[in-house]
Amino acid sequence: MTDHATPLLQLSHVSISPKKALTRLLVNDVSFSIEAGKTTCVVGESGSGKSLTALSVMGLLSKQLQLNSGEVLFNDGKVGVQDLTKLDIASLQKIRGAKIAMIFQEPMTSLNPVLTVGYQIGESLTAHLGLKNTNLKAKVASLLALVGIPPSRANSYPDELSGGQRQRVMIAMSIACEPLLLIADEPTTALDVTVQAQILKLLDDLKTRMNMGMLFITHDFGVVADIADNVVVMFRGEIVESGTKDEVLGNPQHPYTKALLACVPDAEGKKPLKPIDYAWLNDEVAA
Repeated sequence: MTDHATPLLQLSHVSISPKKALTRLLVNDVSFSIEAGKTTCVVGESGSGKSLTALSVMGLLSKQLQLNSGEVLFNDGKVGVQDLTKLDIASLQKIRGAKIAMIFQEPMTSLNPVLTVGYQIGESLTAHLGLKNTNLKAKVASLLALVGIPPSRANSYPDELSGGQRQRVMIAMSIACEPLLLIADEPTTALDVTVQAQILKLLDDLKTRMNMGMLFITHDFGVVADIADNVVVMFRGEIVESGTKDEVLGNPQHPYTKALLACVPDAEGKKPLKPIDYAWLNDEVAA
């Protein structure tokens, strides 16, 4: 159990830049927190810094990038609060998959095409929990069943599964060791609306069942309305607005948030699509 006196995850003044251009901040002074059993959605256009922020939590920034400043504080309730940015690779590997797991954007490129999905789900179970042979097969089967895939598909390869099934496999891999925090980086972007709804319900049910904190990255306010407890809006690497779902969706304060919400089509399809108006940005620059 985590210590509820402090957040499960606390990002404090995180900044990221290319190593060859330290003054070019791709993520600038980002701070927010996530509580156990709650979902924080980070929303914004492509290139706003959402995925980089998530990768900084996992210590998975590319070699061309670096964390300029800030802390990523993780409270696992046992070791206590640790700054993940200060840990070495060996220490981070003990946390990745076991205590913090991530669902990446595209399952077909994240899954190894030459290994069965059962083998890939089992890797973290062996690495972190030491499961082998019969116990490993039983656990893999139960995870596949949990995400709605027949256990017999454990011997299938990724290209033998549909897009929705591959995404479910990624979810099974991420929750295998029952992590305290799940990071989902636009896990439903490439799925049709029916499968998307199923995946969102599955993630929300798993969050409740396992009392996980969830960092959900998306550009879709419809998704935000479905699953968020709290919302962080990013633009050009900075947080421009944050608050509870009701606050941000019901009474947006920043012009960018208002512009994003104005782009959302209505359920009947009668509302004309409206591009983002950046006139407010010119006013800010002038000011």
